[in-house]
Amino acid sequence: MVLEATMICIDNSEWMRNGDYSPSRIQAQADAVNLICGAKTQSNPENTVGVLTMAGKGVRVLVTPTSDLGKILACMHGLEIGGEMNLAAGIQVAQLALKHRQNKKQQQRIIVFAGSPIKHEKKLLETIGRKLKKNSVALDIVNFGEEDDGKTEKLEALLASVNNNDTSHIVHVPPGPNVLSDVLISTPIFTGDGEGASSFAAATAAAAAGGVSGFDFGVDPNLEPELALALRVSMEEERARQEAAAKKAAEESSKQEKDGEQPSSSQDATMTERATVATSGADKATDLTDDENALLQQALAMSMDDPSSGQDLQDTDMSEAAADDPDLALALQLSVQDSAKDSSNQDVSKLLADQSFVSSILASLPGVDPNDPSVKDLLASMQSQSEGDQKKNEDKEPKEEDK
Repeated sequence: MVLEATMICIDNSEWMRNGDYSPSRIQAQADAVNLICGAKTQSNPENTVGVLTMAGKGVRVLVTPTSDLGKILACMHGLEIGGEMNLAAGIQVAQLALKHRQNKKQQQRIIVFAGSPIKHEKKLLETIGRKLKKNSVALDIVNFGEEDDGKTEKLEALLASVNNNDTSHIVHVPPGPNVLSDVLISTPIFTGDGEGASSFAAATAAAAAGGVSGFDFGVDPNLEPELALALRVSMEEERARQEAAAKKAAEESSKQEKDGEQPSSSQDATMTERATVATSGADKATDLTDDENALLQQALAMSMDDPSSGQDLQDTDMSEAAADDPDLALALQLSVQDSAKDSSNQDVSKLLADQSFVSSILASLPGVDPNDPSVKDLLASMQSQSEGDQKKNEDKEPKEEDK
């Protein structure tokens, strides 16, 4: 790495207001100066850069050679434009500034931006060039802007007088769509001399030429820390978003697979329910079969004149009929009471007709003598009464049958 002290001479004359270089001559020149200052300070920590202007009221040193890049960049804002460029005075002031550098081991270099006509004689410029060569000062010239007949020739003569072992360079940048700083990136003014070329300059030149640089996203974090940080954060956010999207897609696919298994289990449950319903239906069919068998048995009993079953059916039919007709229900109730009375009278008559039963009952009663004449007369009268009732019943039955 070359240990170097550099002075940059800026042309801030009235010609810098033109817009043939994007966005304007002065702004294109300022961008190129910022880029060169960054390359010089990054190539070696001990390198220093100073800036001066060559037009206006006179040559003005904006910043003496320093390694503080922030101070160098700050001086480029608010440049005053006016007057004519004094190239000879600018080079001589720059040489004096380099002569008073703090580190005497630093090599000396002057970079001149010439964008306006040069009114100095060719011999004067050659004299200045020989003086620079005598003091071991290298000179780089950026020729842009106005193209008159003698400007290029004068600059070439100046370069020839100062050049020593190809340590000095000149670059001609014609007006056009190309940005001034982009054109200078691929030139020796920016990249340096051979083995002294800085890695920063080479990386930036490769990035501008479309190559691959040694920095992430093609941005040097030392020159553009905010841009490099923003690009890194954006990349991390994009990576996190992609990971979240992939995770969500995996969850949705697994959920769909589970949903596909659930219908099969629901189908199994449906089949089980159907089997249960079929079983219950079979049980109901069995119950119906039992009911039909019971009805069949009742029908057989009726056909065989089974008195018990017939009586039950008659009672069932009569109860249903009585429920429909209140008068019929009353008549049935009275008939049932009459039949009950008749049956009870018949039972009493049968009991009284049995002498042995009556005698045993009377003998069991305390204080009653069965052989008493009054008791015998009472029993005889009761027996005759029961016989008379029995005869009446027997007489009634044929009459009812006749009816």
